Amino acid sequence: MVVQIDGEESTNEVILRVKSSSSAASVASAVSHAVYDGKRVTLRAIGAGAVNQAVKAIAIANSFVAPRGIVLDTRPGFTTVNTPDAGEISAILLRILVH
Repeated sequence: MVVQIDGEESTNEVILRVKSSSSAASVASAVSHAVYDGKRVTLRAIGAGAVNQAVKAIAIANSFVAPRGIVLDTRPGFTTVNTPDAGEISAILLRILVH
């Protein structure tokens, strides 16, 4: 499941929350469509399984956009997320760079 974070999307940016149960192909599709629309894309993942799905999604998205001459790179980073259950936890941000 791919979830767009409410209130965190500007007109030119999409932030997608990736879970360990997310389909890598679905996330890749969302990434490639956002890239085609000229939007900046960031994936947010919490936990090893979610990071795994996010990285696979970037690889798949690269294969989706390659026929159009687009190359995707990623710049990893960290952020802190407040959750009702666990309080503040660290999340991985994967910013997609388009070349």
